[in-house]
Amino acid sequence: MPKMNVKKGDQVQVISGKDRGARGEVLRAYPREDKVKVEGVAIVKKAQHPTQENQNGGWKEIEAKIHVSNVMLVCPACDKPTRVGHGWDDDGKKVRICKKCGHKF
Repeated sequence: MPKMNVKKGDQVQVISGKDRGARGEVLRAYPREDKVKVEGVAIVKKAQHPTQENQNGGWKEIEAKIHVSNVMLVCPACDKPTRVGHGWDDDGKKVRICKKCGHKF
C-alpha cells in the first residue's frame, strides 16, 4: 500500500477532471483505495428512500471520492499547488516539505 501525501484537513487543488482548478479541504482519505473526498468537489446526486426522519425521501447531493493523483497539495506558505517532499524537522520528526518554497508542514 503506497503512502499518500495528503491527509484529512489538508487544502488541495484539483488538477484534472470536471472540477479542475477547484480548491477544497480533504474531508476523508482512503489510503487503501488511493482516493480522497474533497469538500465541494465531485458532487453527485444520491436517491434517498423515505425514513422516519425524512418522510418524503428525495435527492441528496454528496461528495464522491476522487483519485489522489488528481489533486495537489496547496502549500500554506506560498498558497500554490505543489509536489510534496519529505524531510526531517529539528526535533527529528518526519515532515512534509513544499517543493516550491521549502516550507515544512
